[in-house]
Amino acid sequence: MYKYILESAGNINWMALFALLTFMFVFIVSAILIFTKNKKTIQHISHLPLVNEEDLNIENRK
Repeated sequence: MYKYILESAGNINWMALFALLTFMFVFIVSAILIFTKNKKTIQHISHLPLVNEEDLNIENRK
């Protein structure tokens, strides 16, 4: 059944093109967001696994 559906769709290269464009859009947007992120925020996030919850509460009160 799927064979007949795909044959009736004609040339389905538009699906591959749509997938490529979607991937490129997501990749470019995520790269822009990563490189424009504040260095202080990145440093804070990188230290989160090493910090106790008590230290976070004290830091948030400041």
